[in-house]
Parts: sequence; C-alpha cells; structure tokens
Amino acid sequence: MNIEEVREYGLSLPYATERLPFGPYTLSLETGGRIFCLMTLAGEWDFYNLKVDPAYSEELRERYSGIRPGYHMNKRHWISVDFYGDVPDDVQRQLILHSYQQVIAKLPRKMREQYER
Repeated sequence: MNIEEVREYGLSLPYATERLPFGPYTLSLETGGRIFCLMTLAGEWDFYNLKVDPAYSEELRERYSGIRPGYHMNKRHWISVDFYGDVPDDVQRQLILHSYQQVIAKLPRKMREQYER
C-alpha cells in the first residue's frame, strides 16, 4: 500500500478524521480524538505507525521484516509498517483496522456506544 491508500482506507472507517497536530508534514488519522495511524507527508520516511496489542506486535515483527517497533513511539504499543515491504496489502488493511479498534476499546463508554450503533 502507498501513503494515499493507507490514508483512504483509514478515513473510510466510521468516525475517522485526519489532522496535522505535529506540524504541516505529520498526518494523524484519529477517532474519538485519539491517534490510530501516524505518517509523514514530507516523503522522508517510507513507513507509517500503528497502535497494536503488545502481544500481537511481537508476533508481527517475527513474521514480517517490514514491521518493527514504532519509530518515535512507545515501542510496546506501536509498530512501524513499511509502505513497500513484505507486508501484503490485505494484512496492512487488517492492521489499520486493528489499530482503529485498539483506540476505540480505550475510549470512554459513552463514546464507544456511538460505534456500536
């Protein structure tokens, strides 16, 4: 997947939004005001960051060379995924959805209820 495909898929999820909270070149995809995907628009990095379950993160890093601990993020809860590595597009979509779901699970109950409708 390329950066535009990641962005489009992330924004297709219910209540997903985008912002530039860290300057004009760092795009965050969010839901409920919390980040689930972070990437640069400057083209200096060939990867994006996703929030993941820590146990799942270890499994993914063992399986794919294109996945490593999250760059500039909490290494236990975030991974970096290469745009053009060995991670198939369908797996990348599953990871983006997983990240989105991780964020929803941590939202306050009243906010989570809107996702269940």
